[in-house]
Amino acid sequence: MKALIYTEKGKMALQDRPKPEIIAPTDAIVRVTKTTICGTDLHIIKGDVPTCAPGRILGHEGVGVIDQVGPAVTSFKKGDHVLISCISACGKCDYCRRQMYSHCTTGGWILGNKIDGTQAEFVRTPHADLSLYHIPKGADEEALVMLSDILPTGFECGVLNGKVAPGSAVAIIGAGPIGLAALLTAQFYSPGQIIMIDLDDNRLEVAKNFGATSTINSADGKAVAAVMALTEGRGADTVIEAVGIPATFELCQDLIAPGGIIANIGVHGKKVDLHLETLWDRNIAITTRLVDTATIPMLFKTVAAKKIDPTLLITHHFKLADILEAYATFGNAAKTKALKVIITN
Repeated sequence: MKALIYTEKGKMALQDRPKPEIIAPTDAIVRVTKTTICGTDLHIIKGDVPTCAPGRILGHEGVGVIDQVGPAVTSFKKGDHVLISCISACGKCDYCRRQMYSHCTTGGWILGNKIDGTQAEFVRTPHADLSLYHIPKGADEEALVMLSDILPTGFECGVLNGKVAPGSAVAIIGAGPIGLAALLTAQFYSPGQIIMIDLDDNRLEVAKNFGATSTINSADGKAVAAVMALTEGRGADTVIEAVGIPATFELCQDLIAPGGIIANIGVHGKKVDLHLETLWDRNIAITTRLVDTATIPMLFKTVAAKKIDPTLLITHHFKLADILEAYATFGNAAKTKALKVIITN
């Protein structure tokens, strides 16, 4: 089969690989029909994720059709259309019993990280009964690709961890796909303000169309003053970091209101400074999280009810044979205006 391989730091290649086989009785083999590229994949290629070794098939998102199931799989059969969660969960370990599926002792975020992933014609998915979801007949499968990772990540790591509340002021730093997913799902809780901050005017315009009440281009270094003007000098009750670089984490600390929460989503490959000399008396909390995907069933229902439209995040389409072009497009979003790309087998 064809698969996208992380070959070495800064490099990847489309190669021929053997079709995966059942290893554990709880495995399933899925024929991937649609997948996508995540910002985390770019972090892997940059060398920011040491758990992912060269030679790995990348990708942790997608939908497909069951090709084969292990003898212990009871919820799925050959031919079922399924959503592949980016997180594999055994459902039995201490972390899974606490719904911290991302820290499952035999799973977690392993697809496209510690085991081969979804940017291929086939993928082996461990713990299939708890890591796959049935796709209803007639559902928009491109929309559901966004439920593998991006929407639950924005929702769980940003909105839920940030305790977005009715009438509150929310600032989201980073108007890329994850920041926009947080923007879409924050609206479940009717905050009074959603302020989107980025360096890219096109993405800020998209954010305004998605429901941001205000947008700020932070290139001039005046983002803090702009947010304070919008919040009567208080700052934001929830600040969501959706980039993963030291400068944006520092900006979060400057924007947070007393009693507020900084919710980190970004994948950080470098150390950041924590300014306790200014924050020690502010009654704030800082949260970190890897998505658990515990909210996928709820998000399924919101998409089915048309309360949220994940297809708004999709800007480009490619075939698997053109995945290197897809990476170039996704990685150069300022020029290409790319958000999420769909890759079809």
